[in-house]
Amino acid sequence: MNTIPSIHLESLRTDLPVVLLYNIDPVWSEEDIRQARALADLAAAELEHIGHPVRVAIVTRPDLESLLTPFDPTRYIVFNWCEEIPGLRGSEALVAATLEQHGYTFTGADSNALTADKRDIKVLLTKQGIPLPSWAIYDTLSTNGWHCFPAIVKPVREHGSLGIDRQAVVSTPERLTEQIESVTRRFDQPALVEEFIRGRELTVTLIGNETLHLLPIAEIDFSAIEDTLARIRTYESKFEKDNPLAKQIKMIVPARLTAQEYQQLQALACSTYRAANCRDYVRLDVRFREGVFYVVDVNHNPDLSLDSSLVLAAQAAGLSYGQLLSLLINLAARRHPIYGRYAAGYS
Repeated sequence: MNTIPSIHLESLRTDLPVVLLYNIDPVWSEEDIRQARALADLAAAELEHIGHPVRVAIVTRPDLESLLTPFDPTRYIVFNWCEEIPGLRGSEALVAATLEQHGYTFTGADSNALTADKRDIKVLLTKQGIPLPSWAIYDTLSTNGWHCFPAIVKPVREHGSLGIDRQAVVSTPERLTEQIESVTRRFDQPALVEEFIRGRELTVTLIGNETLHLLPIAEIDFSAIEDTLARIRTYESKFEKDNPLAKQIKMIVPARLTAQEYQQLQALACSTYRAANCRDYVRLDVRFREGVFYVVDVNHNPDLSLDSSLVLAAQAAGLSYGQLLSLLINLAARRHPIYGRYAAGYS
């Protein structure tokens, strides 16, 4: 149940040439730049160790086209690790669109699936009947009779928990108005308000396209935090290792689920993958309350840091870091005009 036996790692093509494309913004701190380079260097080394010829392309300025010029799209697979073009907020879809425009085959979601606005995904999943927490978008301080409390307030166009802090969960209309005002003022964008599901938090990774493979499910363990309204992953708890909240949060892989719960979650994850037009891989953030799984967020091209739930789940499934990256490259290769003719036999 917690393995992916239908993927035969011995069938991976390890000779596919790769361009590892990632971004560094010059305005980042020296430590953030150092960490980004170190992780990319590790990824390149792992792929080269397996056998992939690797070229590295670092996006540090808006002119992405010039950076790509040395790389023949008929020869390379682009591992798209570029989250944003420096200086252009919310430009992940623009990266994918530029790659498409110039004929590159690349890992992960296409430009149509990538959106900086959480509202787009909410609308899409709602139409497909995917269970979601109650939600609404507010760009004014009028809450129009919102009555689902507790509620959590987030910026609608940010990711990685940016804008989520200890004040994000509210229990009264007055606090809701205050938090909407805080988010809209700080981030100059509408606020997403959701019912806060008091329950277990799970992260679900799916890999594949025609055939989907569910990696071992991870659970975010908040049991050390007594206040159930404080059981959230804030931006600081994710990215500041010395943050007090981070020290109280643990990751359990695999999550403890009954066979029935596992099957229920697997079916929901696969339906969400299709509904959200995911490609190659996705991480779903899910809350579980009273027998119902609610999809909280869909993360196309999710985090591949060594301590991320996706990488930990892959390790639990028996995949090394290099094998995980190579698997994603092989999935993308199926779409390549040349390599697709003799890529690995799974999809």
